[in-house]
Amino acid sequence: MCYHAGMGGWNSGRSGGRPIKEEAKTVDLALMMRKHWIGEGRYGGGTLSWSAGDRPRGSISYKCDMRDPDNASLTLSYRRQRHGEDWVSEEQFIRLVHTQPHYGGRRWWMICPVRHERVGKLYLPNGGDIFAGRKAWRLGYRSQRVADHDKPFERMFAIQRKLGCDEGWEAGLRRPKGMWRRTYERHWERYWELDDQCGAAMAGFVLRLGGR
Repeated sequence: MCYHAGMGGWNSGRSGGRPIKEEAKTVDLALMMRKHWIGEGRYGGGTLSWSAGDRPRGSISYKCDMRDPDNASLTLSYRRQRHGEDWVSEEQFIRLVHTQPHYGGRRWWMICPVRHERVGKLYLPNGGDIFAGRKAWRLGYRSQRVADHDKPFERMFAIQRKLGCDEGWEAGLRRPKGMWRRTYERHWERYWELDDQCGAAMAGFVLRLGGR
């Protein structure tokens, strides 16, 4: 389970402010159920891990008890470090609840430990101490931090990340093993559209520098 933390552009936009959702470690309950890592009527555990490209970003252990739908829970065990302090071991208990959609069955949620509301995902941003909902952490989105002239670079890097390529302007693109050629050709066309936009953005940046 990989949640990639992408790199900024050639002249990345505003820094500071709220932590970014895309860079936070994420626990996605629906994904865990789709992957059959957890499920109704079951008790078990495992490990969730995150990576940035080919580099590991961390992992946690979990135990999930869904044998009793009215008393279901998820327990997260992990180590965290804040602002250069010593590493601390944490164990966080998350209550699970369910609603009943009109089409039948159950839809499962986690209860945010801060706002005490139903959420589908919990986040632990860099330097954070607990997993909590997006609103609790006031997480921003990467697009909110990116200046207009950086956006074509970020979109290009997103395609490169998706295909498992090195990130960077003029770093190129390659078709990953198993990808349909038609799908790759769509990415290829979009890549070169963005390459043109990156060139125009860079030319504008150079002109602005020359006018100072």
